[in-house]
Amino acid sequence: MASIRELHKQLIKKERSAVEIAKEALQRIEAVEPKVRSFLCVTADRALEQALAVDAKIAAGEEIGLLAGIPIAVKDNMCTKGIPTTCASKILEGFIPPYESTVTQKLLDAGAVIVGKTNMDEFAMGSSTETSAYQLTANPWDLERVPGGSSGGSAAAVSADECVVSLGSDTGGSIRLPASFCGVVGLKPTYGLVSRFGLVAYGSSLDQIGPFGRSVEDTAILLGAIAGYDPKDSTSLNVQIPDYAKALKPNLKPRGFLRIGIIKETFGEGLDPIVEKAITKAIEQLQQLGAEIHVISCPRFRYGLPAYYIIAPSEASANLARYDGVKYGFRTSDPDNLMTMYTKTRAAGFGAEVKRRIMLGTYTLSAGYYDAYYLKAQKVRTLIKQDFDRAFEQVDILVCPTAPTTAFKAGEKTADPLSMYLSDLMTIPVNLAGLPGLSIPCGFDDQGLPIGLQMIGKLLREDLLLEVAYAYEQANPWHLRAPNLVNG
Repeated sequence: MASIRELHKQLIKKERSAVEIAKEALQRIEAVEPKVRSFLCVTADRALEQALAVDAKIAAGEEIGLLAGIPIAVKDNMCTKGIPTTCASKILEGFIPPYESTVTQKLLDAGAVIVGKTNMDEFAMGSSTETSAYQLTANPWDLERVPGGSSGGSAAAVSADECVVSLGSDTGGSIRLPASFCGVVGLKPTYGLVSRFGLVAYGSSLDQIGPFGRSVEDTAILLGAIAGYDPKDSTSLNVQIPDYAKALKPNLKPRGFLRIGIIKETFGEGLDPIVEKAITKAIEQLQQLGAEIHVISCPRFRYGLPAYYIIAPSEASANLARYDGVKYGFRTSDPDNLMTMYTKTRAAGFGAEVKRRIMLGTYTLSAGYYDAYYLKAQKVRTLIKQDFDRAFEQVDILVCPTAPTTAFKAGEKTADPLSMYLSDLMTIPVNLAGLPGLSIPCGFDDQGLPIGLQMIGKLLREDLLLEVAYAYEQANPWHLRAPNLVNG
């Protein structure tokens, strides 16, 4: 499928209709979905209705925006009016929201064609999309491997060409990790840049919605459409939103002095040598494009993982208390009394990983342990942010691997939660500090699996991240490769 800008040109020149583009996406979904299983819900009828409305505007001579008529997929933890929203959990099976999330409303207002809701780790808790209560999404590059998580369905859908762009959410790396594993671009924005209204909460101080695209430009266009202040979200930032796509240039030299810092703590033990080689080569190419390279230390970077797995489960234990069988979703069929209805509903409705994190969070917030665990983790969070602040006094952006390895095989880490948690080692500190982070393909390993380069920016400097990523992308062919799902 063509890029957003190419499809837009075809639409305004009337070379193709929005209905034709929507049908192409739906036919692709039908063809590859039995292998990839990206979607929990495909909204074919609604998508064609939305496409017809775009065609009617064009026929009437009205101007349309860049996203009008563009097939988009949405992670299934964003509320969509009249369309099931399950968070890939049995406890929300059959739940149909009566309202739209702010981001999906913005997509509809822009004329985008939403083709469906994508699979995810249950309540966004996971790094492989294996905790979904409904199905296992495959990595389009190797169907025996995971797509990453928790936004694995959204990343796989873009990688498998089932949509042009998609939306995911990122609490500790859930956009960037699947972007790395699936060979697409994924951006976690500054905390508060994109409204969380209508996003089903996991860790409220960490969650952020962001875009996936096959190219940096597509990702920039989608970010521009969903970013902006929302009075319905108390954490929303009231800032001016730049034209992210307008600033993209194929070379960094005309922009002048640019300093890029390599986080030295992200290299060494635990990093796959093939990943390290690809990242090192990408850094050399950034230097050739006009950047000045510095080695930077963020000494508390490695403490992000333990701090996160106290803070996020603590917030989750509070956020998930609302799922009790009373208000919406699943309720056990044989409660003896109110208390057993609560306990039986939650026992049957939640999966193992969600239960694990609820119990961990409840423990760390309990009397006698709050100071020893939760409060200490928040202090570590502050130290990590201070490390980033000092680093950004010396450089403009930071780079490191997105993940220590390429995509692992399904089932390889499900029996060892700690090993699974290590997948997010490189991405978690960015969420703790509320910074923007982007993953871009920077090579492939000897098995043909994508490798991701992570770029980390200052607060609200998504424009610079996208500019640097675009210059790198234009000098490399990685984003032009696609998985072979016809014969694969």
